Amino acid sequence: MRNSNPTPTPMVPTPYLITIVDYHLPYNTHKLYDITIDSNRKIQTLLTSSPDHVDAWFIENLILSFPSPIIGLHIKRSQSNSAATLQLCINNFCLVFQIIHSPYVCASLSNYLASPHNRFIGIGIKADVVKLLEDHGLHLANYVDLRNLASQVLGDREILRSSELKTFAECLLGKIVEKPHNISMSRWDSQLLSADQVKYATVDAFVSFEIGCRLYSRQT
Repeated sequence: MRNSNPTPTPMVPTPYLITIVDYHLPYNTHKLYDITIDSNRKIQTLLTSSPDHVDAWFIENLILSFPSPIIGLHIKRSQSNSAATLQLCINNFCLVFQIIHSPYVCASLSNYLASPHNRFIGIGIKADVVKLLEDHGLHLANYVDLRNLASQVLGDREILRSSELKTFAECLLGKIVEKPHNISMSRWDSQLLSADQVKYATVDAFVSFEIGCRLYSRQT
């Protein structure tokens, strides 16, 4: 019997063309960036360690993004292996929360993560879920590993062996995600993240979101 599950269309992957613009806000509590991907997709990224600004981000962007049930999620770790940043991507909005420097975790974030109506997606997301619970007491009620989702939707168990987001992006989106080693291994627990770090963190969450949307759209 022929497998009725759709398979990725063969394509030659091309690199994402990514530019970043810093709004240069006159504050030390938060920064705002526009990150343009392939000239036709603009992501607005908030970088902050302030619970008040996280609250405001949820109020503003959940209204604009409703009713997206899919959220790209990723964390970056400190040199001591603690969860240093939490990245969330919802449609065209990304939050890079420097959770390691936050005085506390706001209720808006903990409630959002704990809601069973919100589906968080990422590669190897279970490890991120464990770190968020261990380090910051945050519980995620509904999360999906993109490897399992891809295996189910595409009928390909071999894809379970891959742990690289860039591999999934090439296969499912036809895009090459640049992952510079010097940025990946940089100090994510720094008080001041560089523009390159913000771009890297945003792309991780955005690509997870895009792959999730692509896979769910293929489900029958």
